[in-house]
Amino acid sequence: MKSDELISGVLLVDKDQDMTSHDVVAVARRCLNMKKIGHCGTLDPMATGMLILVLGNGTRLSDLLMSEDKEYVGTLKLGQTTNSQDAEGEVVEEKPVPADLTLEQVKAAFDSMRGDFYQMPPMVSAIKVGGVPLYKLARKGQEVEREPRFVRVYDYEITRFEPPYVDFRVVCSKGFYVRTYAHDVGQKLGCGAHLSALRRTRSGHFKLQPGKYVTFDQLKQGKKDEVLAAMLTLYDVSKLRGA
Repeated sequence: MKSDELISGVLLVDKDQDMTSHDVVAVARRCLNMKKIGHCGTLDPMATGMLILVLGNGTRLSDLLMSEDKEYVGTLKLGQTTNSQDAEGEVVEEKPVPADLTLEQVKAAFDSMRGDFYQMPPMVSAIKVGGVPLYKLARKGQEVEREPRFVRVYDYEITRFEPPYVDFRVVCSKGFYVRTYAHDVGQKLGCGAHLSALRRTRSGHFKLQPGKYVTFDQLKQGKKDEVLAAMLTLYDVSKLRGA
């Protein structure tokens, strides 16, 4: 058993739906009885998958780990545009999905957003304008000008094409909004779309491998020994990253 004062490292958590990243951090703090825990890269309540927690002196790695590329698998639903660009928002426009829509047309839309390009952050993002997070302005029904962000899509794959649903995998840079990606695909196809499901499967060199991550339930049940057994030490992290 590690002493609380000596707990330092990285913990990979498979986040469930309907909880914030902060919720996971709060439960981890109770489970491990320590305050110095943060997370690297927010996952929206709707999203599942890898949430990286940094513990103790591991918090010094936050900026480094957040800067690395990510991989997601998701589903977009064609024909409906929402005010949040995902399934948690209200439908603001509906259009019929063309009966003759082809996989090639969908691929062309995805291809147009491959490599380096600028992406407009959604109003529901945490980016601040005048010191106020955009999502707080969005809750008041306000929309303000945003600066587009330079992002990169390294690779993508369409894994299912069953209109109105399209499953995909995307490998992207830091600061990439998958919800906006889905929204923009819909705009390019002319029928609109929103993100209906999302799971983060990789972040940098980290993947959810057996024995190397914990579930939210393990944290909630206070299974400290199991959680510490899955934690990566700072040496493990350095070795994994080839440092």
